Amino acid sequence: MALEDAKTQVDQAFTRDGLRGLSFENAFGGATSFLRRRYTKDLTGVDVAVTGIPFDQAVTHRPGSRFGPRAIREASTLQAFDAPYGWGYDPLSVMDVVDYGDMAFDYAMVRDVPGRIEAHLGTILDAGAAPVTFGGDHFITLPILRAVAARRGPVALIQFDAHSDTWVDDDAERIDHGTFLYKAIREGLVDPAASVSVGIRTDNPDTMGVTILDAPSVHRDGVEATLARMRAVVGDRPCYLTFDIDALDPAFAPGTGTPVWGGLASWQAAALMRGLAGTRLIGGDVVEVSPPYDTTGATAIAGAHVGMELIALLGWGRR
Repeated sequence: MALEDAKTQVDQAFTRDGLRGLSFENAFGGATSFLRRRYTKDLTGVDVAVTGIPFDQAVTHRPGSRFGPRAIREASTLQAFDAPYGWGYDPLSVMDVVDYGDMAFDYAMVRDVPGRIEAHLGTILDAGAAPVTFGGDHFITLPILRAVAARRGPVALIQFDAHSDTWVDDDAERIDHGTFLYKAIREGLVDPAASVSVGIRTDNPDTMGVTILDAPSVHRDGVEATLARMRAVVGDRPCYLTFDIDALDPAFAPGTGTPVWGGLASWQAAALMRGLAGTRLIGGDVVEVSPPYDTTGATAIAGAHVGMELIALLGWGRR
């Protein structure tokens, strides 16, 4: 297949023959599944299931990340023609990757959302697929980790973020985007000794034993030294990766609810993610893309690239 196939290919989200391979329909048209993967609720034999959770209950400043999954899918149409540059293989040709669509929920029944997220991810995991999830605010990672830990036990965590999200919150009923990791550690879902947070640039008196590689240290020490520390902390543990888009500096991702200057450049984030090849990644998410605050689409483009990198990491052992 090649670009000239755009004259016959359209709506590959519904019409593609198989689950593998690139797509060449016009980027500006067609149904916008992630990377033009087939939309399906049939997870039989699927290796990676992409899904969206369009939920934001509250963020520190700017709401709107409920629109993140839709914007990330649209941005990904620019990536569907080629294998991700620099990986040396095409993950879409060695794995069955589908777009599982979005999670359904009643927006007026907020208290039901955590359980629905856990059940939604549980369905993906029980089918044997690795989840790549688009949010939504960062709260969604807590019930995702509940689903993961119920099946795998406590996992290592790699967190890209401007905030450590370990502020004290002992009210189990609170749904808060800024305390997901505090609760995940308190519930025994995450092993803090095998977990690392990268890009942090806000104060927090208690990081609960998680290794902090703040943004200034990444700028000062460089990518390779940062990667060496990340890999040493995580080791060979099964690992989940969560990427809050505000890990990037606002110059690269202005469309987020909690922008903080001095963050990672997109090239640094790309190099750090790529350097994690070979870790035992079992799933990941991209959260807090808030497209109403970025008319250029740059933030959604960044989120789409993170999604592709997650898929490439998950397929590394199959190349």
